[in-house]
Amino acid sequence: MLVGVISDTHDNLTMVDAALAFFRERKVAALIHPGDFVAPFTMNRFVKFGAPLYATYGNNDGEREGLKRLHPELQDGPLFVELDGKMILIHHFIGWCDKKDVDRADIVITGHSHEIVNKVENGRLFLNPGECCGWVKERHTVALLDTASKTAEIIELQKPC
Repeated sequence: MLVGVISDTHDNLTMVDAALAFFRERKVAALIHPGDFVAPFTMNRFVKFGAPLYATYGNNDGEREGLKRLHPELQDGPLFVELDGKMILIHHFIGWCDKKDVDRADIVITGHSHEIVNKVENGRLFLNPGECCGWVKERHTVALLDTASKTAEIIELQKPC
């Protein structure tokens, strides 16, 4: 299964739209967002995308009630999702993950740091797609997760003209 992974969108609607267009083109079966949508108008883009969305709050998601109204499944991490027979742990920040939760997962997806992480340790994939917004690192990155092979590809999006 191909899954679009995006984090730290921070209301950059131009890049959210570019990321979702890329995911639509790649025909992803689901989306994962480990937090920092920020405002409901950003969440609305993900809801309208139409694929299942697995998401947690981030530390900058201030209008939690409005976000939850648009996506009732939104929750604080940890969130566990089983896709394609793989247990996926989703949490905004790796530092907030309990060891017992990490040990239970095949794939650990986080955000928060705006730093790209795509590594395998002890047979477990750790993935942080970096920042879609581009505010901190000046890069607009997302990831394509292949659940069958437990691998991910980091994609750098170009800012539309």
